[in-house]
Amino acid sequence: MECIHHGLVIQRDCWFSMRVPKHRTHSWEEGKARKIVSIGMVLSLVVSVGLLCGKGFCSTPERDEQLHAVGVVYHDINGNGLRERAEKGLSGVRVSNGRQIVKTDRQGRYTIPVDDETIIFVIKPKGWMTPVSEDNLPRFFYIHMPKGSPALREDSPKPKYRGVQPTGPLPESVDFPLHPQNEPNRFRVLILADTQAESQQEVDYLAHDMVEELVGTDAVFGVTLGDIVDDDPSLFESVAKALGVIGLPWYNVLGNHDLNDTNPLESSSFQRVFGPPYYSFDYGDVHFIVLDFAQSPEEVEFLTNDLALVPKDHLVVLTMHVPFVYMPKWYRPRLQVISDVLKERRHTFSISGHWHLMVNYFLTEKDGWKGEGSHHHMVNVSAGDCWAGSLDQVGIPQGLQADGTPHGYSIVTFDGNDYSVEFKAARRPAEYQMNIYAPEEVKPSDTAKTTVFANIFAGSEKSKVEMRLGESGPWMAMEKLQEAFEGAPGPADDYCVQHKMPRVNRSVLHLWEANLPHVSEKGTYLIHVRTTDMYAHTYTAHRVIRVR
Repeated sequence: MECIHHGLVIQRDCWFSMRVPKHRTHSWEEGKARKIVSIGMVLSLVVSVGLLCGKGFCSTPERDEQLHAVGVVYHDINGNGLRERAEKGLSGVRVSNGRQIVKTDRQGRYTIPVDDETIIFVIKPKGWMTPVSEDNLPRFFYIHMPKGSPALREDSPKPKYRGVQPTGPLPESVDFPLHPQNEPNRFRVLILADTQAESQQEVDYLAHDMVEELVGTDAVFGVTLGDIVDDDPSLFESVAKALGVIGLPWYNVLGNHDLNDTNPLESSSFQRVFGPPYYSFDYGDVHFIVLDFAQSPEEVEFLTNDLALVPKDHLVVLTMHVPFVYMPKWYRPRLQVISDVLKERRHTFSISGHWHLMVNYFLTEKDGWKGEGSHHHMVNVSAGDCWAGSLDQVGIPQGLQADGTPHGYSIVTFDGNDYSVEFKAARRPAEYQMNIYAPEEVKPSDTAKTTVFANIFAGSEKSKVEMRLGESGPWMAMEKLQEAFEGAPGPADDYCVQHKMPRVNRSVLHLWEANLPHVSEKGTYLIHVRTTDMYAHTYTAHRVIRVR
C-alpha cells in the first residue's frame, strides 16, 4: 500500500510512520507576526514597529525559536509501518539529525532540532531492525526539505537527475517503526565496492556475475562501498533492484561517481533513493558507521557524538568510499579526524573502495594513526572494474583489477569484537586465491636461477607464503616484494591500460617471489604454493613447469 505525502510516494511498509498533523506547524513569518503582536500588547499598541526594531525587539530567523521534529520510535508489532494504539514506544533508541544525537524517553519519544535541509534518521539498535523497501533498502530516515533538494530550486541549474521533491511542512510526529530480530554475536556481511554501472547492460552484468551466485548466502546484510553507478544517478533504482534479489538488507555508501554534480558536491539523487550520506547502526555487538564521500564539519560532529554512545569494548567498523590512506593533501585531514575519534578504542576496522584493487594496510604512528597499536584499513576489490576488459565465455567483461586481482567481493565474518575477511572472485571457486607465474620450460642448469612469483589476491604483510617443487621437496619461504620492478608479472588487460592511465605495476602490493631449487633431472614438475593469512585461513595453488 502507498501513501502520498507532500509530493512523495511513500511505501507504507518501508521507511517511516507519520501522523497527519491536526495543526500545521507555524511558519517563521507567522511566528514573527505573533511576536510583534505580543510585544505591542505589553508595551503599547501605538509603538511603531520601526521603533521596536531600532531597540532590537524585531524577530529575526536567528532570534526565532529553533524548529524541532518530534516523534516516537516504536515496536511495529504487525509490520504495517503505522503506529497503532497497542504498539509501545521503545526507550533509549538513538535518533540523529546528522549532527546531534538524542535518545528516546521511556515512552519512545524524541525531540531534535531541524532546519530546511535535514534528514532525520534512527540509529538501528542491537536486536531490532528497521523496515526495508521492496528492494531490501533499509528505511530508517525521514527527509525534511520543504523546498526540495538544492538541485531542484529556482536558483539552481535545471537538474539532469531527479532529486528530492519538496516535502512540505514538518509533520506533527515523525515516527520510526522497528521490529525485533535475532542477532547472534557471530555473523557474516557481504562487501561490494564500485559496482559502477553506466548502463542497464552493466547492471545486468552485475546481476549475472554476482547476484545470482549470492542468492541463498548466509550473510545477514550487504554493503556497497560507493560508486554504485558511473556518473548516472538515474540507474540507482536499477542497481538496487538487482542487489535486492539477493534477499538481504542492503546498505549503501556515497561515492564520487554517485553525485548529481561535482561543483558543488551535490548528492540529492542518492539521498532520494538511499537516504543520508552518512549514518550508523548496530548489529550484534558491532557498531557500523557509513561515512560520506566528502567530510564536513557536520559529519565530524555526528561521528564524535555517535562514538560517545558506543561501549569501548565494542568493535567499530567504518565503511567509506575513498581510502583515508596515501591520498592527496586535500584528503589527508580525514585520517587525522578519524584517528582522533578512534584513538581511545582498541577494536577498530575500516573498509573502502575507489582504487579498483585489493590491499591491506596496518596504520601505525608513522602513518598518522594516534591509537594504540595499529589500525587495519582494507581497500576492497571492485565489483567489475568499470566492467572493462575482454568478454569471457558467458559474455561478461573480465574486469581484471590493476593489481592482477580478479573482480569480486569480500565476506567479513564478525565474532564479538573480532573479525576475519575472505576474498571471493566472482563465479570462481572460493579456493581461487592466487595466481602463480613461472616459465613454461627451463633448462636444468637454470632452475636455481629461475624466479617463481605468487600473486596472493588478499595477501598482506601478515601473510605467510611458501613454495615447494614436486611432492616430496621441502617447503621454502617466499619473500614479499616491496617495490615494483621492470618485468614483474601484472595484468595484461586492466583498467589502467585501457584508460591510458600511467602504468604502475600495482601487483607488488601482494606479490611474493622465490627461486626454484636446483633440479638435475629432466621432467615435468608441479610447483606448489600455499599461503596462510592473518586469520589462519590456508589456501594452496599449483602450476606445472617442464625441466628439459
